[in-house]
Amino acid sequence: MTWEPTRGPIGRLLRSILAQETRSHPRTIALLYAADRNDHVHDPETGIRKHVAAGELVVCDRYVFSSLAYQSIECGFDYVMSLNCDFPLPQCVVFVDTPVAVCQERLAARGRPELYDEFAFQTRVRESYLEVFRRFESTGMRIAHVPGDRPAGLVHGDIWKVLEGLPIQGV
Repeated sequence: MTWEPTRGPIGRLLRSILAQETRSHPRTIALLYAADRNDHVHDPETGIRKHVAAGELVVCDRYVFSSLAYQSIECGFDYVMSLNCDFPLPQCVVFVDTPVAVCQERLAARGRPELYDEFAFQTRVRESYLEVFRRFESTGMRIAHVPGDRPAGLVHGDIWKVLEGLPIQGV
């Protein structure tokens, strides 16, 4: 199991930006996400490539598609894609598709607003995700849409239905 932003130094800086403790230009944020992802993928000790080469299944919360969905809004798709085009595509993507109104309720319950939490921006992000996945349909990667506006147990069950055919070790 892994996630982005990572717990590495660049990921920590990104979390500071998301928490609005640090400010940065949108293109800088896109560059930081790509740099954090580069460490995440290529680190010789903990990187995704190392685990995949060992035959392990890697489940990652957020990846290239999050950058394409979020950073493309302010920086343009081509720019963000140019920063991320060399990262390997996953075998499968599970998009937990949740109506923006439901997301807003969940974000409000979290109690600490982050940089991209506004309703209008989140509406654009959802549409951006859908467009990004349309662009990647022909890659052979499996893209599964799971409705996220249901109880967590049902969403969890649907995600496992998508993943059950993958080679999961140690489960």
